[in-house]
Amino acid sequence: MNGAVGFGVFSVDGNEPRVGFRAGHGVLDLAATGLGSEFSEPSLNAFLALGRAAWEETLDRVTDLIEGGHDVVPLENATIHLPFEVADYVDFYSSLEHATNLGRLFRPDAEPLLPNWRHLPVGYHGRAGTVVVSGTPVVRPRGQLKNPDAPEPSFGPSRRLDIELELGFVVGVDSALGVPVSTSAFRDHVFGVVLVNDWSARDVQAWEYQPLGPFLGKSFATSIAAWVTPLALLEDRFVASPAQDPEPLPYLRTVGGWALDIELEVALSSTVVSRTNARDLYWTMPQQLAHATVNGASLRTGDLFVSGTISGPNPGSEGSLIELTWNGTRPIRLGDGSTRTFLEDGDEVVLRGRAGDVELGEVRGMIVPARA
Repeated sequence: MNGAVGFGVFSVDGNEPRVGFRAGHGVLDLAATGLGSEFSEPSLNAFLALGRAAWEETLDRVTDLIEGGHDVVPLENATIHLPFEVADYVDFYSSLEHATNLGRLFRPDAEPLLPNWRHLPVGYHGRAGTVVVSGTPVVRPRGQLKNPDAPEPSFGPSRRLDIELELGFVVGVDSALGVPVSTSAFRDHVFGVVLVNDWSARDVQAWEYQPLGPFLGKSFATSIAAWVTPLALLEDRFVASPAQDPEPLPYLRTVGGWALDIELEVALSSTVVSRTNARDLYWTMPQQLAHATVNGASLRTGDLFVSGTISGPNPGSEGSLIELTWNGTRPIRLGDGSTRTFLEDGDEVVLRGRAGDVELGEVRGMIVPARA
């Protein structure tokens, strides 16, 4: 379906939010088509819970309606909403290039990758309650900061606010507590993918993260696209996964190609500062899901699992400012002649993705000043 984007939630003229499907610059109002009562809900969750057969049947019917010329709501007349109720949020660290870059930045005299990195998808649990839809302003966070040469920490607005270009996947069908989900069961549980910007306060993070990892430096906001692209629209974009050495343990092994060939870009204040591709992620989505549940942790409808920053091997393919500017030592120049190391108030960041004829929903966010 040319111009397809995905399923989301929208409203018009202040009416109740309901489910729609965006294709190009129009939104098909699924609540008005009679396809099911779940499309009159203010989130995708009821639809997500129906499972793979229902997802694919619905997509077929949506395709017929759109290609048959069914009326759509012009996108400019629609107010978009958070597409699903986020049950839980897990963020991984799946890009070899990103992990290597940060290792070289912060451990220049040591092996960039920590010993566990090639054996398991490293991750952490984030805060589901601060996941927001594209277009939501991002308030500069405040927190404890400590300059390397300062004897004590101080408190104030983050001065090293960053972005993270990421690709998430959304769980539809839940699982039982105590029962791991295998890599082969991925398609039975996962509905689709969504672009994500995991905003990061690098100075807050640097002071707090040892020994337990990300906390307040990440939890203030995570922006996602308004439209979830179903896996069924991406069938021809699955390609061979990167070689993994050493071979993963049996529960992490997969059959077939599970990398997604999706072209990605980051624009900062209208200047494209990075272009990369999701296909090179070292750890794949089925491996992330299997690892997150191997201890018996259960899935819930609306769980959001995210790749971590996606960076490529070449200059200009890094998915975060900390890499693009090499921790602030190499400012990047914008189209208006100004330079950036980290984000300033008033900056707007836009993430975009394309997979052939399928356009992923963009993720847009503007930085507003910290609140007292």
